[in-house]
Amino acid sequence: MIIDLPSTTTVAISKKLVALRQDTGAMALGRVLTLLIVVDEADAEQAIEDANDASRQHPCRIIAVVLGNKRGQSRIDAQIRVGGDAGASEVIVLRLYGELVNHGAAVVIPLLLPDSPVVAWWPTDAPTDVARDAIGSMAQRRITDAATAKSPRTALKTRARTYASGDTDLAWTRITLWRGLLAAALDQPPYEPVLEATVTGASDSPSTDLLAAWLAETLRCPVRRARTRAGTGMVSVRLERASGPIDLVRPDGSIATLTQPGQPVRRISLARRGTAECLADELRRLDPDDIYEETIRKGLARVGPRSVTATEAVREGEAPSVKEAERESRRIARANSKTGSAQMVEAPEPPKASDTKAVKKAAARKLAKAKDEKAGRS
Repeated sequence: MIIDLPSTTTVAISKKLVALRQDTGAMALGRVLTLLIVVDEADAEQAIEDANDASRQHPCRIIAVVLGNKRGQSRIDAQIRVGGDAGASEVIVLRLYGELVNHGAAVVIPLLLPDSPVVAWWPTDAPTDVARDAIGSMAQRRITDAATAKSPRTALKTRARTYASGDTDLAWTRITLWRGLLAAALDQPPYEPVLEATVTGASDSPSTDLLAAWLAETLRCPVRRARTRAGTGMVSVRLERASGPIDLVRPDGSIATLTQPGQPVRRISLARRGTAECLADELRRLDPDDIYEETIRKGLARVGPRSVTATEAVREGEAPSVKEAERESRRIARANSKTGSAQMVEAPEPPKASDTKAVKKAAARKLAKAKDEKAGRS
């Protein structure tokens, strides 16, 4: 259900919510938080859709503050979405115009759920200091996305310079699976220290920069950043140890191979994570992310300032070859397919009539012999 309220006020919106609650039941009960989305008109619908998907795991009240044209008369065009149009939440879309564009915080305050946490999310452009922003200052968690910035690396440096407890970025959430796989690989014999590492990814991938920073801060070893063409995302990680390198390579953005000394090559599902999935992860925890804080404030400075191309890193033996990883992945897939076919068991043929008669005769002879033996003992 979608209810449009053109040229309205926050009082009218609140009254309409109460009326809907009386007509359809207590919609707000069970909502665990209020999610504030600050976005422009062009990206509003996609952001609301992603928030709806995330709300299926975390029922909440979604308030989308859509920033319109600052010129002209101040006006609020509101829209309330409930039921199937709002996922597991209730959505309030506030389109602000005129001077109200600069006063979004004052507009949303009357609509916040009482006694519940507030999370603010900027899907695209975010303020320089989100913690000092009017909307950000009322939130326990503040979520940005450096990947959508015009200059992702500059955005990361800004986030590091202005970091406050409760800040996080979806570029960090996207590498959760990578960090888990690398940590699991290092948590196996021979437990050797990592001598150096190389992280390869797109030139416009802030997730690659954050993974390199995390390794540099956690392992306290030299970390090199190799770049691929824009849009390719995370590609590979090589951790050099005395016994040999650990290589995690994702050639196609979906399937990765993990190579470790003394172990067979493993083929792992490592698909790129969508925005809704990452947002749901961030809504799962409302306490500060200490690892992210250490990574962005200290780790970024530990990564070498000079980056090389992926081709140069492979040629120098500092990064794994993507083409070899692709061939190995296809070989493993073919081997698994053949093994699966070989393990299929054919159904046995039904016994022939002659075989059935022979079995019956043998059973009759055994029974007669047993009777004779019993008679002899008697």
